[in-house]
Amino acid sequence: MSSNVPADLKYAKSHEWVRVSGDMATVGITDHAQHELTDVVFVELPAVGRKVKAGEACAVVESVKTASDIYSPVSGEVTEINQTVVDQPGLVNTDPYGNGWFYKIKLSNAGETSGLMDPAAYGQQIG
Repeated sequence: MSSNVPADLKYAKSHEWVRVSGDMATVGITDHAQHELTDVVFVELPAVGRKVKAGEACAVVESVKTASDIYSPVSGEVTEINQTVVDQPGLVNTDPYGNGWFYKIKLSNAGETSGLMDPAAYGQQIG
């Protein structure tokens, strides 16, 4: 199965995506991840103001099949969470790169994004 891997994003090995804009980044999980999880029934997001480090577990997604930790692909301070995805967890399945985003973070080290995978590398990982 070929997953949707948008070209404008960076990817973590643990299947999170990052959309960087200046010193801000939006984080979510990939189409591949939501497909593996199946029907998402619950999303727990980090608190606004929480400082997270790259690789740190900061959110939880539960599906009918399993619960999974979500790891922050970058370090920084959470500035906004997507309350809509908490209220409607199914958005993670139907729109993982759009309305299914998880949180926004103010980057503490923008250089970290260079350690993330580009779409081609992520596509190979899940291929």
